[in-house]
Amino acid sequence: MDTPLTCRNYIDGKWLTAVAGATLESRNPANKREVIATFPRSAATDVDAAVVAARQAYQSWRLVPAPARAEYIFKVGELLSKYKEELAQLICREMGKPLAEARGDVQEGIDCAFYSAAEGRRLFGQTTPSEMPNKFAMTVRMPIGVCALITPWNFPVAIPCWKAMPALVCGNTVILKPAEDTPACATKLVEIFAEAGLPPGVINLVHGVGEEVGKALVAHPDVDLVSFTGSSETGAEVGSICGRTHKRVCLEMGGKNAQIVMEDADLELALDGALWGAFGTAGQRCTATSRLILHRDIKEKFTTMLKERTSKLRLGTGSDPNTEVGPIINERQLQRVSQYLDIARAEGAKVLIGGEIATEGELKNGYFFQPTILDEVTPQMRVAQEEIFGPVVALIEVNSFEEAISILNNTKYGLSSSIYTRDINRAFTAMRDIEAGITYINGPTIGAEVHLPFGGVKQTGNGHREAGTTALDIFTEWKTVYVDFSGSLQRAQIDNRE
Repeated sequence: MDTPLTCRNYIDGKWLTAVAGATLESRNPANKREVIATFPRSAATDVDAAVVAARQAYQSWRLVPAPARAEYIFKVGELLSKYKEELAQLICREMGKPLAEARGDVQEGIDCAFYSAAEGRRLFGQTTPSEMPNKFAMTVRMPIGVCALITPWNFPVAIPCWKAMPALVCGNTVILKPAEDTPACATKLVEIFAEAGLPPGVINLVHGVGEEVGKALVAHPDVDLVSFTGSSETGAEVGSICGRTHKRVCLEMGGKNAQIVMEDADLELALDGALWGAFGTAGQRCTATSRLILHRDIKEKFTTMLKERTSKLRLGTGSDPNTEVGPIINERQLQRVSQYLDIARAEGAKVLIGGEIATEGELKNGYFFQPTILDEVTPQMRVAQEEIFGPVVALIEVNSFEEAISILNNTKYGLSSSIYTRDINRAFTAMRDIEAGITYINGPTIGAEVHLPFGGVKQTGNGHREAGTTALDIFTEWKTVYVDFSGSLQRAQIDNRE
């Protein structure tokens, strides 16, 4: 075991302990005996200091030309490339995902940096003709101010980059509040931003517990925008506070994503997609495939194929190149997944494979859950409606394409979706009728790209989309500008026609 890292807050360009001096520990989920880092248990006082720093820095940062702001982010991308392996190894140890996935996590941050940096020269507004002579009309994008970024543990580099990079290019200053489970990853990421030379106060980092630091950030009167990724329940509370305090808020929340497999599908391709979608990152993705909606004609065959392949998946520490499924993030989440299996059994679902906490060999030292397939699931069961966030997939049989679409839509969520079919008419009908922010045709429910909008409908989000050009709409305000060079008073919205 390596010596634990000592993480600190980063406020106004300085690395600081919490004012009260309290600390917490981050442990390796694959080996709970290993302490990865200690980090501050910050409080409202620390949040106040970060907000003051961000507010002060905003006054000058917003005046830096956008292409110049973007150059800092481009430098962050270069540094992420330089430290990619070091950061991936840290993600692997602190979050638990296999090393190949951890490298992908960092690569997503790199991609986001270069994409966001390019937007520094493309913060386009619009020009439009005025209805009056000798008058010019245009729109421009303006920064919003101080942005609080509250991020989860499952993508400890990619998601903070998704939020911070466009926010900074747009001229805002940011305060990052990372998940308690991945403070070391957040610290290394902010060290990279600091090495890139961002002025003090432009990016700040405050560690701590969500109910304490997160809540203080959301409620702070000098925070102008909150960008939150997490559960729908917490997101509803965040949205409520922001609504009462008139803050801009972007919510990226839960999912109950489904993959449809029709009778005409390429079953081997659909099987690869189902395995990756359901068990990649141990099911701990908001886009994970938690429901497989199978046409009756292929249900038995596909279930046999899925069971056989699932039985061969290898659990283990993320640093082992043979590992295909890593650990659950912590004890609380492990017990949550286990409790859902109790619920499934009580509701009448059949456990085809898995269904238990894994305790064999070295796995007993971590938070591992067996990859699990639930059969004979009906659409109204809790395991077909509620987000489990673990390596558990529910099989639902349908008789038709129309029934498959209806069942896919029949949840309170609408993030990602997938259908496997060779029928182009069905594919286009699915694209039209599926209620989700993302739809894949002949691909798994996971695999978003940074230059395309990311987000969902219903209780998955509040209408915003992260990534792509749509991220600019989160982190900027539109300003309309009129220039009247007629030299006389012209009255708009008055009937000027004779």
